[in-house]
This record gives sequence, C-alpha cells and structure tokens, in this order.
Amino acid sequence: MTSPEIVTARLLLTPLTLRDADAVFAYRSLPEVTRFQTWEPPTPDEVVAFIRELDDVEFDTPDTWFQLGIRDREAGRLMGDVGVHFLEDGRQVEIGFTLDPAFQGRGLAVEAVAALLDHLFGPLGKHRVIASVDPRNEASIRLLERVGMRREAHFRESLWFKGEWADDVVFAVLASEWGERP
Repeated sequence: MTSPEIVTARLLLTPLTLRDADAVFAYRSLPEVTRFQTWEPPTPDEVVAFIRELDDVEFDTPDTWFQLGIRDREAGRLMGDVGVHFLEDGRQVEIGFTLDPAFQGRGLAVEAVAALLDHLFGPLGKHRVIASVDPRNEASIRLLERVGMRREAHFRESLWFKGEWADDVVFAVLASEWGERP
C-alpha cells in the first residue's frame, strides 16, 4: 500500500519529506512541545535520519510507526505531524499528534485527527484506534474527546518519563463507534 494523501477542507496529510526537516526540528524543539513528547530531536540531522528511515516503511505495515505531515492545503506549509503506529495484530492502531504552537487554537489538529480516523476506519478497515496521553496534557485530552474518543484507562505512575514516574491515560474508539457518531 502506498502512503496516503488525506485531504480535508483546510489540510493535506502526506508523508514527511526531507524538505520538512528544518520545520519539524523547529517545532519539535520548543519546550512547550517537548514537555509531553518522547521524541526530542537534538539536531536537525536526527530529523533528517528519521525521515530517511520512514522511506523504508510501508504504510499500514504491522508493528511499525509512520509519520504524516499536517500541511496547509493552500500553501503546502508544514504545521505539524501525526504519528500512526500500526500494532502487531494488523487491526489496531495507536495515534499521536504534534502541532506547531504557531498554528494551535484553530481546530487544525482536530481536523487532522478526525480525517486520519476516517481513513483508518474507512479505506484501511481498522477495528480500534488508541491514543496514550499524559493526564497533564489538557489540550490533547480535549482534542481526543472532541473527535469522539473515550477515556479507557488511567495508569498511575506507569511510565518512567524524563527522570520521573508519570501517569498514562489511554483513549480509544472502535470502528463501530466511529460510524455511529453524529
């Protein structure tokens, strides 16, 4: 399967390219972004290496991560990215998202995540999508709730994260629930 091009009213979700490396490094290096992220690229070269590794990953391959850029549909400017982890069973997916703070507060991440869920449940026929979030990340929790994901679990001090124990909240949605939303 080739990598998708997901189009919304304002956005285009496409694979990251080497031309995106500087922009990815710029927003992924901001303290307000790295606070809840596990991947903090120390240099632009690490971002280049990461994007090159994605060239060898086929979209929808079980037990792999794939990253799509969130782009302005008109200008093509990179505004963030969504991560897609195809779980080993081939029917479940974990997602993550990062939006450059310069573009936050406009509903763009909600639009991107909803379009990604449409694609995962529609053409790809996935059964269940999950997202893991730090409970202190209130903006991400609101986003997950807005797109119709439900809180399934709250694991106390279950992750060693940046030198301390952190809680983990898991959200999920089933294909049957996604199809029933208003």
